[in-house]
Amino acid sequence: MKTIIALFLCVNIAAAQQAYEIPFASKGNTIELSVANSSTQVTEEVKVEVTNAPAWLKFIEKSVNIALLKSKEELSASFNFSVEKTAEVNKKQTLNFTITDKTGQKWTKEITIIIAPPTNYELFQNYPNPFNPTTTIDYQLPGVGTRLNVSLKVYDMLGREVALLLNEMQEPGYYQKTFDARGFASGMYIYRLIATDEQNNHHAFQKKLMVLK
Repeated sequence: MKTIIALFLCVNIAAAQQAYEIPFASKGNTIELSVANSSTQVTEEVKVEVTNAPAWLKFIEKSVNIALLKSKEELSASFNFSVEKTAEVNKKQTLNFTITDKTGQKWTKEITIIIAPPTNYELFQNYPNPFNPTTTIDYQLPGVGTRLNVSLKVYDMLGREVALLLNEMQEPGYYQKTFDARGFASGMYIYRLIATDEQNNHHAFQKKLMVLK
């Protein structure tokens, strides 16, 4: 999914007030900046750079160079990026863009983004699998402004609970939990996620994992 953010950058322009929503765990996003030379002089070697991107925003390139910007001319600088599943959701994040030219003059621009929460529940296959002695279980929770009562348990193939990994309230987002199978016999087990929303609806998901010693 592609998100295009069009902004206008020049000397003394006010920071953007709008918060731009970016899809969760998305690829092919674009921040497109318009760089304008408002002076009567030619501007050379213009560099536009994002300076404070969080680790879960993966930019293909963090800087764009414009060799020549004529008087009153306006050119674009595009930044392509993806959003990792570990991104913080429903929280405002400020990105700073710095513009410099050949003379050393410097301007800055701020934009505010919000990563949208997941749109669906999902329990992922554990990894590694088979494993010994530990494995990671990932899952995601949808919603905006809601809290969910989440439990994550492990059962043997007879349906007996053998481990409680999690039982707590959680916000929408992406989570990881480690299962340590030291003391467990080799074999197949089931891990089950149950998320209960504010309307007391239960959302249950389960998958199999293999302990191999």
